[in-house]
Parts: sequence; C-alpha cells; structure tokens
Amino acid sequence: MKYDYQETSRDLLTRIDIHTRYGSRDIDQWMLEVLPLKKGDRILDVGCGAGKQCFVFYRHLEGNAEIIGGDVNEELLTQARQENQKRGTTIQFSYLDFNRHFPYPDNNFDVLSCCFAIYYAEDIPFTISEMHRVLKPGGHLFTTGPMPNNKQLFYDIIKEATQKPIPPMPGSSRYASEIYSTIQRQFSKVELFIFENPLTFETVEPFLEYTRASLSEDRRLWKGLFEGKDDFQRVMDQIAQVASRRLEQEGKLVMTKVVGGILATK
Repeated sequence: MKYDYQETSRDLLTRIDIHTRYGSRDIDQWMLEVLPLKKGDRILDVGCGAGKQCFVFYRHLEGNAEIIGGDVNEELLTQARQENQKRGTTIQFSYLDFNRHFPYPDNNFDVLSCCFAIYYAEDIPFTISEMHRVLKPGGHLFTTGPMPNNKQLFYDIIKEATQKPIPPMPGSSRYASEIYSTIQRQFSKVELFIFENPLTFETVEPFLEYTRASLSEDRRLWKGLFEGKDDFQRVMDQIAQVASRRLEQEGKLVMTKVVGGILATK
C-alpha cells in the first residue's frame, strides 16, 4: 500500500509545540523509561524528521553513543543538521528511505527507533525485515504510533462539523494491528506499552492551530473533505464553530493522545 505523504517542517513542529505546551505528560521521558538505552550503543533512528528523538537520546546518554538519524525528507534533514551544528552534537543525519534496502550491513545496531513514521511504509513486512536485519542479535526495535482511540475529540469535532465520515488514518488503522502482528512474527520478544497524554485547551485557538496543522500535514488523506485552499478554509470555519460551541458548553476541550510503544528484541 502506497501513501502519498510528505510532512512539512512547519506542520510537524507546530504539533510538537502544542503537545509540549498543553499536554500533562512528557512523551520523551516515557520513551526513555521504556527503551533500555545504554552508553556506547550504536543507534539508528528511522524517520528521524528534524532530529527530535536523536537529540533526546544523545542528551540522555551524555553524548556517549553513536547515533544516526535517517529520513526521506530533505527539508527536515537540513533542519536537523543545522540544529546538530548549533548544539555541537555529533549525530549523523543521512537520507534513508525505509521503503528501500537499508544501506547498512547485517547485525549493525544495538537499537533502532522509528517514532510516528512506520505506518507510512508501503510494505510493512519488508520495512520491518530490514529493521530486523540491521539489528544485532539481542538488539531492540522501538516504534511508536497512534492507537485506534487516539485524539478522539479531534475526530468527533471534524465529523460533527463536516457531516462526513473520517477517512482511515494510516497510523491508528495500521499500528495496533498490521504493524504489531508483523513485529510479533519477526522478533523473539515483543511488548506493547501505552502512553496517554491529555491536551487541555481552555481557549479554542490552540485546538484550531493543531487541527489546521494536522489537516494540512495529512491533506492527501482528507480529500473527501476538501480539495483546494478555499475548501480547506471552509472546513476550518465549520470546525471552529463546533469547537467553540463545545468549549462554551464544557468549559474546556480535552483531546487525549493515546500512543502505543512497541519494544521488540531480536
């Protein structure tokens, strides 16, 4: 299955910033508690985007690790390299398409992470087999993705505003089913961890900012709701009306992020 997808730096960073400002839990801290990192590890972060996870790992391990971040988006890689230089860190950022053969030898990494990206793979068994191949025996794969009940309020408001069904999302429709079962088949030990983070909005603006970034980011998935710029603004106006009404009725908007973390051992 092929997904026509290209995340932009602006949309991604908008959503990350809103998670940080309005959430009550720190997903990075949760990841570090789940993932058994140790100094001296050789780490590959697949779908690294602007490098957020790589920098978290580097700081946690006090720079005592070899970390490579790979992504298909050159805009985000450029931003990651600029931040790497600014911080004076020694992370390597390289082009990596997880739909193709990974340019690394067998049994090469202690840890491979893939956060909020794996569900865009065209061929899940192939991508996971490549991840398995480049991991050392006993090495760990750690992936994150949305569970089926992720940010239910977001979808409820869009559905009420547009009176149209929500299209299947690659993450929530694939992560806990196809991806989880494929990892179970290929790895010797697999554990699923759940992270819940309520985002609380006391005004409607940050919810609309998040919604605008999400719809823009995944715009090709929402073709049933809008096509061009005028349609997009019309849909946003409808969403704003429903969100404002709910806020007035309930006093706040609470959108809970529900994330699964799969930790697998080769």
